[in-house]
Amino acid sequence: MEYRKLGNTGLEVSRICLGCMSYGVPERGNHRWVLDEEQSRPFIRRAIELGINFFDTANVYSDGTSEEIVGRALRDFARRDEIVIATKVHGRMYAGPNGAGLSRKAIMAEIDNSLRRLGTDYVDLYQIHRWDYTTPIEETMEALHDVVKAGKARYIGASSMYAWQFLKAQYTAEKHGWTKFVSMQNYLNLLYREEEREMLPLCEAEKVGVIPWSPLARGRLTRDWDEKTARSETDEFGKSLYAQTADADKRIVERVAELAQRRGLPRAQIALAWVLAKPVVTAPIIGATKMHHLEDAVAALDVKLTEDEMAFLEEPYVPHPVLGFR
Repeated sequence: MEYRKLGNTGLEVSRICLGCMSYGVPERGNHRWVLDEEQSRPFIRRAIELGINFFDTANVYSDGTSEEIVGRALRDFARRDEIVIATKVHGRMYAGPNGAGLSRKAIMAEIDNSLRRLGTDYVDLYQIHRWDYTTPIEETMEALHDVVKAGKARYIGASSMYAWQFLKAQYTAEKHGWTKFVSMQNYLNLLYREEEREMLPLCEAEKVGVIPWSPLARGRLTRDWDEKTARSETDEFGKSLYAQTADADKRIVERVAELAQRRGLPRAQIALAWVLAKPVVTAPIIGATKMHHLEDAVAALDVKLTEDEMAFLEEPYVPHPVLGFR
């Protein structure tokens, strides 16, 4: 395993982060395809054995049960100080006023709820899951600063948003002497590269760690274009990400398959190696519902693509509508 500092901090994280949206109670939340606790634990244990120390979840995943399952497994399989736990806040946790968003009330309630579910006194990285258009950014950034100063989070991060929003949040924090974001969890893969226009250069210039979600495009880069899975059939959000650019996206998927065959490697390793080759990327967040997903992700660290291979994979790309912000 390789490790890298998260942005401009002293925190060392594995170059592969295990995303834990795949683990939860199937009857809770919006994802019926998730693995339950008994099925999930071997993946978390194997991740630790492979040297992964970075685990990402969110309060909204499977209605909080992802945090519960991940917290119990990490307590059983590793020492707390050896593990980097990241979670997120923003999504709706209950109906009615104040059940979602980034108000001071929501943040202060949800950090405590996440800590209770995770069974820990602090999280290493507390992230805003999306931008809140109804709450002043000053309120959000001060509340996050207070969470850090209370010892409930070591660092704070953000997820998919416009570059101007991210910079506004950073400026607001710096202006008031509050804690700034150290990471950006954004949507980046061979099928969606719009983040290369503004967000990635911004993160590189400001020394912000980049931890992309869906680096394999929800598995589309790892299988034939028309092949279906239980997740792809029921993931309405996932379907919306590729509906308008199917022809170009299909050509890229075919090129991944061609290069993988040429190199004698699984497609997942080729697609992930492309993400890892971006200097600004700290650690892609991978989901694992089959054990080879973990093995392929770690093996991708040893796959080095040539400039010609990178160009071969990238050439069919066409501009995409801005996606992933909801």
